[in-house]
Amino acid sequence: MFSLLAKPKRKPKPLKKEERVLSVGDKVLPLTIREHAKATRITLRIEPGGRALRLTVPTGLRSREVDAFLTRHDGWLRTKLSKFSDENTLRPGGMMALRGVPHRIVHTGTLRGLTEVSEEDGQPIIRVSGLEDHLGRRLEAFLKKEARYDLERLSAIYAGRIGKPVKSVSMKDTRSRWGSCSWDGNLSFSWRIVMAPPFVIDYLAAHEVAHLKEMNHGPKFWALCADLCPDMDRARHWLKTHGSQLHAIDFS
Repeated sequence: MFSLLAKPKRKPKPLKKEERVLSVGDKVLPLTIREHAKATRITLRIEPGGRALRLTVPTGLRSREVDAFLTRHDGWLRTKLSKFSDENTLRPGGMMALRGVPHRIVHTGTLRGLTEVSEEDGQPIIRVSGLEDHLGRRLEAFLKKEARYDLERLSAIYAGRIGKPVKSVSMKDTRSRWGSCSWDGNLSFSWRIVMAPPFVIDYLAAHEVAHLKEMNHGPKFWALCADLCPDMDRARHWLKTHGSQLHAIDFS
């Protein structure tokens, strides 16, 4: 009787979230401030590519404490963000890597034509047609096509070595991880990886294919991954050192 008449428990209130912009030197970046019930201190994170900031704070923290934290860490932010320069904006005459090799971007000025790799005066170039305002969009489409070619081929090779089928391969622009593998054999990759050297692309394909057999990051998984890709450690170090620079390139 009493249990039937008892008042239902109230659902916990959603944690607060605030969006603002923060000036750091000559950069103006979007800042997301999110409360977390289990947070005991303020945590500041630079999003991949250095184009946004995220702050996780304990529930109920006052705004002035957040402001004081950001002021104290202004110097740290300037240092960390300095590696994300304006050179990451694509433009005619600028440079973009393809499979680890810098290519100069050449805008043909014609409205129609394929985006293609060529050579000019002994230097690798990427020829891009269409309107100049669409340069980034065309380069993105080109990289997606090249990444799909590499990763579908490599995934098939590695899957054949472990005797597991790949159901599908898709290209995404994820920033929290470079790839993923579902239980039913669907692999997805960040197409930006095609700008990295070939041994890094090889490692990413081997990593996700290894998950077809070991859906974890335990010792057996890493042993399998190393067997498929002997350059695993060098590739992981490259991604840790240079991966954020690939995310920083603005294709919009």
